[in-house]
Amino acid sequence: MLSFIIPAHNEEAYLNKTINAIHQSLIGSAENYEILVVDDASTDNTKSVGEAAGAVVISVNNRKIAATRNSGAKAAKGDIFFFIDADTCINQACLKESLDAIKAGAVGGGCHFNYDAKLPFWAGVLHPMGLFFGRIFKLVGGCCIFVTREAFEKIGGFPEEFYAAEDVAFSSKLSKVGAFIIPKARVTTSARKIWTMKPGQTIWLLLKLVFRGPNGFRSKKGLDLWYGKRPDDPIYHQLPKE
Repeated sequence: MLSFIIPAHNEEAYLNKTINAIHQSLIGSAENYEILVVDDASTDNTKSVGEAAGAVVISVNNRKIAATRNSGAKAAKGDIFFFIDADTCINQACLKESLDAIKAGAVGGGCHFNYDAKLPFWAGVLHPMGLFFGRIFKLVGGCCIFVTREAFEKIGGFPEEFYAAEDVAFSSKLSKVGAFIIPKARVTTSARKIWTMKPGQTIWLLLKLVFRGPNGFRSKKGLDLWYGKRPDDPIYHQLPKE
């Protein structure tokens, strides 16, 4: 069985599309699957949206993304886990390449991503650079990570000492225990954070990651992007979406 695990905090606006994309990616497939939404202290309609779309919703109060991902894994019944961000849409090509990699003996991997809308110039420059180095060093973001249950348990899941960059730490550990595959096909993720952040904020976080690695994210300080009040994104809303 496949377990799709979606960590979510106040994601009513995006969650239905994310869950429907999972259903669509499995049309014609013989795979049994479940979709788990891990609702982490949401104050909106995340729970009801998830249930209406056919997911099992688990309520937690972690406010730490690594712990929320791990809570989903503990409840999962499958032998292959897909961790999908609540604003990310998987597709049949990504799913097929990921499962083919597992069947060929890989312990896991992750899909790179395209954004669902046009990016500001600075982000359009940084995005392909990040994907290039991610492929070289076998590092992926958390929007779509796949892993066997056995490998997940072997490395102890996502490291809960980090408030962010837990996906980077996880993929680094995972690549050391077996074949780690980054498919050619890409998922699609929301560009909302790009448009709500100032360029300096993003560049500062990237530099912090490059020079300190996940150890630079042991505190919530400076991580308002994930843990602060989410600002509106008027420019993003006006852009044509894929």
